[in-house]
Amino acid sequence: MKLQPQYKVAIFGSARIHEGEELYRDVFTIAKGLAEAGFDVITGGGPGLMQAANAGSQSADSPANSIGLNIRLPKEQDANEFLDIKQEFYSFSSRLDTFMTLSDAVIVAPGGIGTLLELFYTWQLVQVENICETPIILFGSIWTNLLKWLEQEVMAKQLFDKAEMRMLFHVIEPDDVVELIKKIHDDRLEEGNVCTNFMKYRQILDAAKGASQSPFSSCRE
Repeated sequence: MKLQPQYKVAIFGSARIHEGEELYRDVFTIAKGLAEAGFDVITGGGPGLMQAANAGSQSADSPANSIGLNIRLPKEQDANEFLDIKQEFYSFSSRLDTFMTLSDAVIVAPGGIGTLLELFYTWQLVQVENICETPIILFGSIWTNLLKWLEQEVMAKQLFDKAEMRMLFHVIEPDDVVELIKKIHDDRLEEGNVCTNFMKYRQILDAAKGASQSPFSSCRE
């Protein structure tokens, strides 16, 4: 897949959330806001929150692309109807690598095993510097206890370092997700550097929202 260089945001999330549910509306709102800012949106191209993101992207009055990287599975999933660009994959590994090649930022909405795979695959590639420091935005309260467990159990046993969490952001409100990505993108253009000091954004969020000193500071208390 050859695309023109443009800021692209991957949105991962469950295929099991239906149109009309609050999470569907939230992801639709996020994707629409990103497209209105001129950013391409990339999803797995299937139903649920993937469809919400692609539909939100297409609903914007914007030349931004709604991109789907669809995986062929026995039971699921057919591509959704809101794609400007589509590519089919037969293996998760090649699909994940394409996500990482294309994406400048990653949003992880609520989801199950596949979404968790996408989250931790992205995080590890950043950790080992296989890809540049990519902002990973965990959207929604579903991630609260996972982040507490990582901090209190895994990090506490020194199985990874606090510094390895620097690119993780826990954000609750859809508008805050869009604004954070816009800020990171604007600074990247101004500084002319793909890799970014993400501590700056964490400090901004902490100061604005009175967040705790957790390494996974939220955009909302």
